[in-house]
Amino acid sequence: MRYAAVGFDLLTALLDTWSLWSDVAGETALGLRWHASSQALLRGKRYRPFEEIVREAAKEVGLPKQKGDALLRRWGDFGPWPDVPPVLAKIDGTKRFIVTNCSRKLGRLASFRAGHFDLVVTAEEAGAYKPDPLPYRMALDRLALDPAEVLFVAGSAHDVGGAARVGMDVYWANRGGAPAPTDGVAIREEPDLRGLLETLNR
Repeated sequence: MRYAAVGFDLLTALLDTWSLWSDVAGETALGLRWHASSQALLRGKRYRPFEEIVREAAKEVGLPKQKGDALLRRWGDFGPWPDVPPVLAKIDGTKRFIVTNCSRKLGRLASFRAGHFDLVVTAEEAGAYKPDPLPYRMALDRLALDPAEVLFVAGSAHDVGGAARVGMDVYWANRGGAPAPTDGVAIREEPDLRGLLETLNR
């Protein structure tokens, strides 16, 4: 492999969390708006409790506070996207880590749904939400890795720029068909992980 390790966004690249937001909201469009609102509230900001942001975002899209409580109670009621387990199985034995925008408790719970990882860094531990460089750098420091040795698998457009600015190559699993970011370029973009193995081994 051309990289010493692979880093992953968790809640978009690896796990289908969108289905849970939609199920709790009662409809897909509203659930995705709720999720988008939460992302806007936290993106790149200093850490404040993720749970507060979930409830605040619910209010912003017209949902009652109880919906936020329900989402948090059901956290973990999601699984990996279908393409994830077979790809991760083929890079088993390679150092793998997660950098995720949520609390320590919810990050650990969600990571168990995705598979085994050598390290999980949450926004809570780093003190800031991606794409602030702090979470990415914390992971690299803890694993004693140079960013040039790592391929980061982004799930969101803001992760592309965030990981690239730290110095990592980026593979973008653009599951939602988002527009390309203006602050970073992925070395490869696909709608899922279908091109990851080729990227790692070329």
